[in-house]
Amino acid sequence: MENITDVGFNRFTLMNLHSALSENLLPNPSDEGRIRRHAVDIAQSVYWPLSAPQQIDEALDLLLDKVNRIEDPFEQSFFVMVHLPYLQPFADLNKRTSRLAANLPLFRANLCPMTFLDVPQAAYSRAVLGVYEMMRVELLRDLYVWAYERSTQEYLAIRQELAQPDPLRLAWRELIKSAVREVVTRPGVDAVSIVQGRVAEAVPELEREAVRALIVEELRRLHEGVLARYGLRPREFQDWKFTQAN
Repeated sequence: MENITDVGFNRFTLMNLHSALSENLLPNPSDEGRIRRHAVDIAQSVYWPLSAPQQIDEALDLLLDKVNRIEDPFEQSFFVMVHLPYLQPFADLNKRTSRLAANLPLFRANLCPMTFLDVPQAAYSRAVLGVYEMMRVELLRDLYVWAYERSTQEYLAIRQELAQPDPLRLAWRELIKSAVREVVTRPGVDAVSIVQGRVAEAVPELEREAVRALIVEELRRLHEGVLARYGLRPREFQDWKFTQAN
């Protein structure tokens, strides 16, 4: 989510996504995040994916070109879930990569993600086998729709249980964190001066007082259980508390 404007359907994103998912899971660590350079077979299937490296490269480029021409986020998402496992561009974990990559267009359209929670493994396997064996997508399509509807229900239920975040605190969260860190790591400097200086540098005048109040509130409730949030160490926090007490 933090890099959603930079990621997309390109080799860099897919390869690094696969690398993150496959770390320490493949027999050959060199295959992590690397386009396949050898033949593979599919368990419980007679389908044989392309094996020549040049063909795999060409087919992957064609896949990426086509998916980037699709405008509808759901069609784009489903296209990836169908075609990435069929091509098998990686040595393994192609289906996992496709399920996660299928969320990219949903994130970019600010839609609920697809979690695949409670999807029966047997149903998913049969649906993918339908693509491998017969080049038919009906089962996978129905499973996709069912899984997405279930994901949205789970997501809405969770949202109803959570408190709404403070928009101002959300907008200035990085400034608030860095200001708190600076105050604590510079115990000999007046905290008010630091806060006022940081706010004056970055915050529009109409919001300055409110942001200052948020920073002060964070400092007042600072304790050992939240130090990592601000990149602080226990020793730095203790030194700051000692200075405040004296």
